[in-house]
Amino acid sequence: MLGNFDVINDTGKTAHGFEIELEGLHASQITDTFGGPGRGFPTGRGFDPASSVVRYGSPIITEYSNGAVFGTRVTYRGVYDGSNWDYGTPSGTFITPGDNCWSGGGVGYSASTPCDHFGVGTSANPVNVTYNWLLETAAAGVLTNGTVTLPAPTWNVVQPPPPPVGQPPAPPVVEAKIVAPVAVDPDRFGPAIWVKVFTTELEDAVGLEELVADNKKVKQAETEIEWQLLQRDPGNPDSGKLESGYGAPVGPKAASILRRYEFFKYAGLYDPETNEALVGSDSHPTPEEIGTYLGAQNAALNLDIAQIPNPPGGRLPEPASAALLLAGLGALRFSRRR
Repeated sequence: MLGNFDVINDTGKTAHGFEIELEGLHASQITDTFGGPGRGFPTGRGFDPASSVVRYGSPIITEYSNGAVFGTRVTYRGVYDGSNWDYGTPSGTFITPGDNCWSGGGVGYSASTPCDHFGVGTSANPVNVTYNWLLETAAAGVLTNGTVTLPAPTWNVVQPPPPPVGQPPAPPVVEAKIVAPVAVDPDRFGPAIWVKVFTTELEDAVGLEELVADNKKVKQAETEIEWQLLQRDPGNPDSGKLESGYGAPVGPKAASILRRYEFFKYAGLYDPETNEALVGSDSHPTPEEIGTYLGAQNAALNLDIAQIPNPPGGRLPEPASAALLLAGLGALRFSRRR
């Protein structure tokens, strides 16, 4: 699984890093990171495209465990010298034409840009993915987690039954899902967000470094869903889910699937008691209902991992893991209480 994304810092505080928590994965299952070594990215810190792609440089990869729960954290972090941080991401609003919050993105990425671009590749699907801005709060030099409203896609492979003797195997059906953010108050509706979805099948494999907006593979993705509203309903455990790929096998020539999700805040009215979005249509927003841009997710899954060249120092999934990293196309299904 490969995923690159822009994310806007709308926490109200300057962040000094960003953390991706991948529950259920070991460090050995992290194959690539945006800005990390082994894929031709510059790994330095700052804003010069000749030496760095993201202000925080190459991330740190560490495993964690909490009883039976384990996982791996990919941490992009500023350096504190006892008095000051070398880099930070200011809070603000920002509209990008795509995944442009990095030094090669073409939008003047600098110290004043309130967004960054991060990414990670894995050889298996995590149980859960959590994003956090890292914020300095009570103690100087000590960072705590700040909420990020940016869902991460998860995938499930449905293998077909064995074919009759002498017949070629049928392609798998692969299901992709994103879920709306959880509510702070479990008795109220959660935050509402708009999502747009783009998708394409490719006849060659995709590398992590290709998951940026100006890449030709990303540009050729076509609109699958123009707009859809996501919101958790405390009375409906199946609410707030956007699912695709059900019943639709991948094409016979597909070597990879690329999906792109763009997220925006819901800016319309809410029910003051329940926090339910009082939207006229789940799929046809009015201009005043579309709020600030939250970020974008580019996710690619390779059907044949072996097609990606293994660069010096690069680590790729073993072929046995490739069956876990499939994605398909199909009709989308959205659940929200009506």
